[in-house]
Amino acid sequence: MNRRKGSGYTPPFEQVAGNGLLHRRALLGGGLMLAGAVSSGASLTSADAEPLTIPEWTLEPGEVTPVLQTPSPYEKNVVRILSNPKGDPRTQHARAPLQMLNGTITPNPLHFTILHSGIPDIDPAQHRFIIHGMVRQALEYTVDDLLRYPMVTRKHFVECGGNSAPMFSDVPIQATVQQIHGLSSCAEWTGVPVSTILDEAGIDPRAKWMVAEGADSLLVSRSCPLKKGYEDAMIALYQNGERLMPGNGYPMRLLLPGYEGNMNTKFLRRLYITDQPAMTFYETRNYSPLLPDGKAYRFYFINEVKSFITQPSFGSTLKKPGYYEISGLAYSGTGRIERVRVTADGGKSWADAALEGPISPKAFTRFVMPWRWDGQPAVISSRAWDDSGEVQPLRADFVAVRGQTKRPVTNSNAFPNNHYNSLTAWGIESSGEIKHVYM
Repeated sequence: MNRRKGSGYTPPFEQVAGNGLLHRRALLGGGLMLAGAVSSGASLTSADAEPLTIPEWTLEPGEVTPVLQTPSPYEKNVVRILSNPKGDPRTQHARAPLQMLNGTITPNPLHFTILHSGIPDIDPAQHRFIIHGMVRQALEYTVDDLLRYPMVTRKHFVECGGNSAPMFSDVPIQATVQQIHGLSSCAEWTGVPVSTILDEAGIDPRAKWMVAEGADSLLVSRSCPLKKGYEDAMIALYQNGERLMPGNGYPMRLLLPGYEGNMNTKFLRRLYITDQPAMTFYETRNYSPLLPDGKAYRFYFINEVKSFITQPSFGSTLKKPGYYEISGLAYSGTGRIERVRVTADGGKSWADAALEGPISPKAFTRFVMPWRWDGQPAVISSRAWDDSGEVQPLRADFVAVRGQTKRPVTNSNAFPNNHYNSLTAWGIESSGEIKHVYM
C-alpha cells in the first residue's frame, strides 16, 4: 500500500456511488488512513518540537462549581430560535438547533416547543388530572399520586404537524435545518402508561376516543383514538431523566409516540372518554388543511418516515476538498428506521449510510456516510425506509398528493400544516458554499 504525506492525500477507500460516496467501512476501520485524510495539523519532529505554551486558564483555579450546570459561554450560539420573542398574544414557536447537535437526544433546554398561550406557572401540589366520561368510575389524580405508579422509560421523537412547512414553497427557501426542520426533537421520556389509567377507570366497550385537555389558558384539546392509549401512550413526568421542562408540559403531559406534536397535550388536566371525536377548535381549524383535490386533511395523526442531512447543510461552508462525513437524522411514526440511503450527485446514484444504534422505534436515528468531496459542485440528500415498509417519498410524488404554495408568501401561516416528509437536498458549489435546492 502506497501512503503519501501531505494535506491533499486521500486514502483509497472503495467508492460505492457517484461523486465520491465511500463504503461504510471507512467509518469502522482504517483509522490511520482516515487520520491522514482529514488531518490539517502542522507536523512536528522530535528535533523541533516545543513544549505547549501555557494558556491563561491554566495559570489559576477556575470558577466555583454551580448547583445547576449551564453550557460554556463559547457555545452561546447553540440556542433555539423564536417566532415570537416578545410573547405577543399569539402562538410561540421555539425551534431546536438540530444542525448544531449530534447523537439522537435533544437536550431539554433546546427541545422545541410550541405554545398557543404562553407557559402557565403550574403549582404541582395544586394540579389535578382526571379521567371521566364513558368509564366505570371517574378518577382524580395528584402529581404525587402518579409519581407512585409503576413507570416506563422510552426514547421517542415529537414533531409538530407543521414542521418543515417551508418545504411546501414552490421555490427552495434559503434557510438552515433549524429554520426548516427545527420543530422536531427527541428525548428519553419516563411516565405512567395511559393503559394503566384506562384499566383503573374501567372503559365502556362502546368508547372509541379519548379527548385530552391541557391546563393552559386556552384549554387546548385534541381527540385521539382510544386504541392509541392502549398501545404506547404515556403520561410523561420526566424528560431525559429530570422533571419536564415547563415549556414541554410540566408537571405532566400526554405522549403519543409517532403522532403529531399537537396531539401530545401539554399540562395534561383531563382525559374524557367518548364514542366520537370532539371536533375541538384546533382539530377543526388549525389541523384540517385542504388537499389539492379540495378534501380536508383531518385526523391524520402519524408523522410519516422522514430524514434530512444536518451536517453539512445550509449555513456552513466546506473549506477545501477532501474527506467529510455526511450526517443526519431519520425517524418514523410507524416503526424503526431500517435503511437510509444518501446521494451526492442529485439522485443519480445512492449508497447505504451507516445507522448508529441502538435503533429505537419512533425515535431519532443518526445516520452517517463517508464522502470524499473533489471540490466540484455536488447535491447531497438522504432517503429513509422503516421496518413497516414505509419509504420517504420523492418530492414530485409528494407534491402531487399534498400540493405546494406559490411564492411569495407573506407569513408562515400561509403554509399548510399537513406534515411534510419528502427529501431535503443541499447544493454545494465549488466554492464550498451550501444552498437549499430541490431535486
